[in-house]
Amino acid sequence: MLLCMRTTLSLDDDVAALLERVRKASGAAKKDVVNAALREGLVKLSAPPARRRRFRTRAMDCGKCYLPNVDNIAEVLAIAEGERFN
Repeated sequence: MLLCMRTTLSLDDDVAALLERVRKASGAAKKDVVNAALREGLVKLSAPPARRRRFRTRAMDCGKCYLPNVDNIAEVLAIAEGERFN
C-alpha cells in the first residue's frame, strides 16, 4: 500500500531559491526534488553522529617568564610597552 500525504510547506526564501535551482538543473518535478531532499536529509539527521578524531595540542616549553606576576593584564601590557607601572 502506497501512502501519499498532501501537506503545505512554508519555505524560507533561500530554500525556495535552492529548490528551484535544483529543479531546473535536474528537470525533475518540484515534488520529486522535495521528496529526494527530505529523504536524504532525514536519513542523515537520524544517523548517529560520526566519531571525530580526538584533537591534541602538543605542549611546548616557552622558556622562563620574565615577569613576576601576569595576573594584572594592565601591568603586563605597560611593561611590554616599556612604560613604568606603579
